[in-house]
Amino acid sequence: MAESQYPKHPFLLSVPEVEKALDTRIDNGLSTNQVPKLQEQYGDNELDVGNTIAWYTIFIRQLCNAMVLVLIFAMALSFGVQDWVEAGVLAAVIILNVGIGFWQEYRAEKKMDALRALSSPSASVLRDGKTSVIPNAQVVPGDIVLLKMGDTVPADLRIFEAMNLTCDESSLTGEAEPVEKITTNDIVVPGTEKPALSEGDLGIGDRINIAYATTIVRKGRGRGIVIATGMKTEVGKIAASTNKKQRKAGRSMSTKHGHLQPVKGAGLRTWDFIGKFLGLTEGTPLQIKLSKLAYILFFCAILLAIIVFAVNKFNIPTEVILYAISTGIAIIPESLVAVLTMTMVVATAVMRKANVVVRDLSALEALGGVTNICSDKTGTLTQGAMIVKKAWLPPSNVYTVRDSTNPSNPTEGKVTFSPDDGKAKKEEKKRDYDQERTTQAIKFDVPESENEKPKQPKTSEIDAEVTPELRLFLHATALCNLATVRYDEEADGWKTTGEPTEIAIQVFAHRFDHGKKSLEAKGWKQVAEFPFDSSIKRMSVVYNAPKDNELEYSSENSIVFTKGAVERVLDLCSHIGTGDAQQPMSEDVRDRILDQMTDFASQGQRVLAVAYKPWDGQYSAPEEANKGDDSVRAQVEKNLVLLGLVGIYDPPRRETTGSIHTCAEAGIKVHMLTGDHPETAKAIAREIGIIPRNLGVLPAGVAESAVMKATDFDKLSDEEIDNLQELPLVIARCAPETKTKMIEALRRRGAFMAMTGDGVNDAPSLSRADVGIAMGSGSDVAKSAAKIVLTDDKFNSIVAAIQEGRRMFENIQKFILHLLSSNVGEVILLIAGLGFRDQDGFSVFPISPLAILWINMVTSSFPAFGLSKEPASQEVMRKPPHDRKRGVFSNQILWDMIVYGILMGTCTLMTFVIVVYGKYGGDLGKDCNRKYSESCIPVFRARAAVFALLTWLILLSAWEFKSIRRSMFRLNSDNHKKFAVFHDLWSNNFLFWAVLIGLISVFPTVYIPGLNRNVFKHTNISWEWGVIIGMSIVYVVGIECWKAIKRHTGILDDHKVPKSAWSQGDDGGRRERTMSFSLSRSFGRTKSFLARTMTSSTAGNPAADDRQA
Repeated sequence: MAESQYPKHPFLLSVPEVEKALDTRIDNGLSTNQVPKLQEQYGDNELDVGNTIAWYTIFIRQLCNAMVLVLIFAMALSFGVQDWVEAGVLAAVIILNVGIGFWQEYRAEKKMDALRALSSPSASVLRDGKTSVIPNAQVVPGDIVLLKMGDTVPADLRIFEAMNLTCDESSLTGEAEPVEKITTNDIVVPGTEKPALSEGDLGIGDRINIAYATTIVRKGRGRGIVIATGMKTEVGKIAASTNKKQRKAGRSMSTKHGHLQPVKGAGLRTWDFIGKFLGLTEGTPLQIKLSKLAYILFFCAILLAIIVFAVNKFNIPTEVILYAISTGIAIIPESLVAVLTMTMVVATAVMRKANVVVRDLSALEALGGVTNICSDKTGTLTQGAMIVKKAWLPPSNVYTVRDSTNPSNPTEGKVTFSPDDGKAKKEEKKRDYDQERTTQAIKFDVPESENEKPKQPKTSEIDAEVTPELRLFLHATALCNLATVRYDEEADGWKTTGEPTEIAIQVFAHRFDHGKKSLEAKGWKQVAEFPFDSSIKRMSVVYNAPKDNELEYSSENSIVFTKGAVERVLDLCSHIGTGDAQQPMSEDVRDRILDQMTDFASQGQRVLAVAYKPWDGQYSAPEEANKGDDSVRAQVEKNLVLLGLVGIYDPPRRETTGSIHTCAEAGIKVHMLTGDHPETAKAIAREIGIIPRNLGVLPAGVAESAVMKATDFDKLSDEEIDNLQELPLVIARCAPETKTKMIEALRRRGAFMAMTGDGVNDAPSLSRADVGIAMGSGSDVAKSAAKIVLTDDKFNSIVAAIQEGRRMFENIQKFILHLLSSNVGEVILLIAGLGFRDQDGFSVFPISPLAILWINMVTSSFPAFGLSKEPASQEVMRKPPHDRKRGVFSNQILWDMIVYGILMGTCTLMTFVIVVYGKYGGDLGKDCNRKYSESCIPVFRARAAVFALLTWLILLSAWEFKSIRRSMFRLNSDNHKKFAVFHDLWSNNFLFWAVLIGLISVFPTVYIPGLNRNVFKHTNISWEWGVIIGMSIVYVVGIECWKAIKRHTGILDDHKVPKSAWSQGDDGGRRERTMSFSLSRSFGRTKSFLARTMTSSTAGNPAADDRQA
């Protein structure tokens, strides 16, 4: 904030003075022409706090990688024995490896920064008279910012409109108590009655007409003018003066924690530093696991070198050192980290296209292990495009909106009136689900209307007209509402802003020309607002009526309007109805209202109650309101008069049912946690397939707890929840605390859950869940607490993210198997090769160190990256979530690695033996590890054959590993073409060309003079190609046989998701049923091996029954 820009600090100025200083207007905002100039003048609205990783940190991390350390040692040894060619090549490889790794990780960090920016706090600003949402970085001084509960304040603002606006400034001032904002500039110096006249009179915490950047709106709403951005804000000034880092516990070096604490603290700090650079303490779980693997392999390389030295009785001439270098290089998958980094970057890009922004790479790995999804209803499972379908006014008047599908257009459709609708409702026959569970009376999962068709009463409907009762009801719904509805002449259509529920109610009021703006234009003036609070589920406003108003209400008195959850509003009502129809609230009346609510809710409608109260005299907020408006609110909202109920329908998204069924097939159970009425929740849950239409198809224990109210669930102790056969599939009237309790209940059962949320109060559950998923339309606090943000709020985007997470996990398994199995083969070849002794008694390596390096760095890398780009397999969403404890190193991967490594090592070893002993009688020459001579021809030809064969086997295995179990010749079971193998191999173009080019690249490395004998220590071959081709066939046949054994015996198989009488997302039995309700809990409580494999069954993991079988 430029001091010369304002005559005084903005908190001392009036709103018009701030407007003038910044050349803006509070009713229109900045113009589009002003914004670019201001952005150029002030720059991006960002804090320079150094959160990004420095390039040199990335470089040192790459240099300290275990893979590179082995190469550095090998290079040093090569220089030591004066093998200049090998040392030079190793130096080049180190530079190349570190350079590529550095560039990839640097790009990955930049991409993650960009992705985090997509989900970073945004600002709602007014420009050219239109409200738009922009990234915080684009906010400039003079912008008019709109604030609501849960928002992060984007910049320092001079508040000019505040409705119970309260901000949490603890991060800035240290004060735990939220600060209520005002709009005037007549602030007095604390402890005196003297008005503040200069900036030094007040600290930043006392400038209560200013909202500060990075603080959070805890209550209410408001608007303000941006007075400072970026490093010019108060928090920016603090960031510029200090940038302290939080130190981990136990790192103190003070003796006040004990005499040994300085030693302990220094040791832990040293380990933090080393672990950070070596990748052992920071990074995603998979990255840390692979870093640990790298160092295990590093020590294995040292062990192998010791073995080589021991075989030669620690007589270590140059030849033995070269052999040790070969074995050390052979065990290290040099390209593993680079391929992993590229894979994750590609996966985040793919998810971004699917409207999923990954804020934390650990979530990318975790998605594949999700066993349960706890999802909101509104806007996620449903369209969030709400339409008022029905309104009930006492005693029994029902208004119905017909022929309307556009939630924004009040002119579409018509409203009808049924005066006898309430009387016509009959209590339906209660169904005996216990009787239905008998084999004689069982009824399958079909719509209730098919099992039992109650007679529908005939009703007479007429076009609705505005009556005095309806007029008051419309005033309440329009004024107790923050949404706006207007017709845009330029766009030739209706435009709306606000929450979907409030938009629906405002549109309903507009159908009768009773919109909020039109009423306020007639003189209705708001004097107080008590915003919606998720803990009490209601909102109230206080208005002063104009003279000669339509309601014939006295302008000398204020009037209170309230709307909210039916039960919460009913508790505050003393009467119902208006005029002659008004009567006291009694138990019978209350029951009748609740019956009407249940009727609406059973049709899938969200039901809200609308009430009012005449206020005696003009309302003015008492002094207690400054300390906290809870007591004031209680006074305002008591003794209300119920005006009616409104039923809002939010149609399910078309794709939701199919996505839920996909989850069921994948062993993932879907729970719906919603704030709606239980009947509404149950109706929608039935429609989208979360619960069956007939709960009788479920086991008795499961059916009883399938749908619960949050109050009932919250009353249960942890022990009682753990004793439930299954956790609820639907929890209605859900509070934020209920979500947290559900997370803990799932975690105790060993589940791995994803939790969605959008509000401020959802932040604790989002941060506590294994995978927190925030809605793009949600609050900034929720986004900051989540690891993933859905930009489109759709449930199927969650499923797409899980599928991508599983695809990435499978592909990581494939390229790890591809890289490590070749390392196992190379080690077997070289260890067995210790027995090949030349004329001087030194071991002759079957393949040179540089040849191994070439294979590991060049030949393997591109096919490995090609495997990372493999599309999702057909079975990826037909098997249960992967074991999170074992990660990518499952039993199948470990066994495959050993089997294929032995097979590869055996084939290459036999090739060396056939060439040297079959053709040349076992002549191993002299000094063949260092240079070429006539006596080394047999060894050099054998090495060329081994090099060519090993290259081909590694390349062919890349095609084989497209599927770990299916035959390479029938990768796609749906492809029945005669030469399907060619189509399947071509499906991954990158992998196809990587393998094909790799196969061809063998020839120049074998035949180019100088390169072959001086670098790779092999020479030209001829008849050996027959052996190479033969051994390649043997290798492929061996892999196919091992795959066939796995398929036919079922060993090492991923368990299938169990079949059941009903599956979530089922459409009445036409789909294959694949869900998952465990019929027995006894197995899950034992400590046998069988029980351990079923752990996630008790967690609600659908896969467990199959593991039991």
